Amino acid sequence: MNLVRRIGVLTGGGDCPGLNAVIRAVVRAATAGPRSVEVVGIEDGFDGLVGDDSAPRVRPLTAAGCRGILSRGGTILGSTNRGNPFAYPVRQPDGAIVTMDVSDRCLARIAALGLDALIVIGGDGTLAIAHDLALRGANVVGVPKTIDNDLSATDVTFGFDTAVHVAVEALDRLKTTAESHDRMMVMEVMGRYAGWIALHAGLAGGAHAILIPELPYELGTLAAHLQRRAASGANHHLVVVAEGARPQEGELSFASDIQASPGALRRLGGAAATVAKGLEPLGIETRTLVLGHLQRGGTPTQRDRLLATAFGARAMELVWAQSFDRMVCLRGTTFGDVPLADAVGQQKLVEPNGELIRMARSIGIGFGA
Repeated sequence: MNLVRRIGVLTGGGDCPGLNAVIRAVVRAATAGPRSVEVVGIEDGFDGLVGDDSAPRVRPLTAAGCRGILSRGGTILGSTNRGNPFAYPVRQPDGAIVTMDVSDRCLARIAALGLDALIVIGGDGTLAIAHDLALRGANVVGVPKTIDNDLSATDVTFGFDTAVHVAVEALDRLKTTAESHDRMMVMEVMGRYAGWIALHAGLAGGAHAILIPELPYELGTLAAHLQRRAASGANHHLVVVAEGARPQEGELSFASDIQASPGALRRLGGAAATVAKGLEPLGIETRTLVLGHLQRGGTPTQRDRLLATAFGARAMELVWAQSFDRMVCLRGTTFGDVPLADAVGQQKLVEPNGELIRMARSIGIGFGA
């Protein structure tokens, strides 16, 4: 007897290449065969459930309606990082914004929609919300998404491969102009407090120095590395800087010109400019580039499409099995699942003495440390 008749799907947090591939896979797996169930998409993450509107913002999702979205970036459902039902921003009569726990409203609307399960696609913050809802009785399955690749319970998250691909292509382009003008190019990439994008892109893109959060850098050490390169005849330098990189005796760089959303964390930004300024005594003509949201947008790579599709199909298997409060994951070559409690709250960081770092050092890449 099929006890699952209607499910919901939402995407939360920052957008990411591969989100639509997950949605498509969930819908196709849910509506194929004799156990076909109805699927509804919840718009704008948890905000679609708890927003100020009198009714949830939802739309039907069908196999026909999901045709052609496999290769599309972003998410057809919309997303937000401001809709935490346990700390929801509410404007007071005097104009002040305070955060309130409106999770009861969220749970009530899940029940009113008749959802037997909710598939939540997101990163650590979104999945932490999903776990909290599960503790309050919601039937939730999580799908890991982040370009940062910093979720500890899965070997890789979809979106990461595309972000690295964009960064490598940018390095390829920067190299030719750097060679032509005898310049140093300092490129800043995303990743928050994890250096996975910077490390992978720097290795694949031929960077000469890579600065990551896990290895606070010392400007003198970095400058000496670049001077040795110049002395050996190198006429250009490519430096990749993670947005969360910081000097050993300094602070993180934050984007002071960007207004943060209510309740949001301060936005990282400016690490490349900090490095470029610190290297001015070298007398090398330098340009900086901040890739920013270019890494989030556009067509997902084939690897991300495959990973996202497998995650979506596996999420639906958990729904059929009524195995809730769990997150799908990839371990080695096996698609499995773990408790959501094990998937959130523990960040996966680059190991400073790990294999990739040792290999990078062995081929002459500097880390300023």
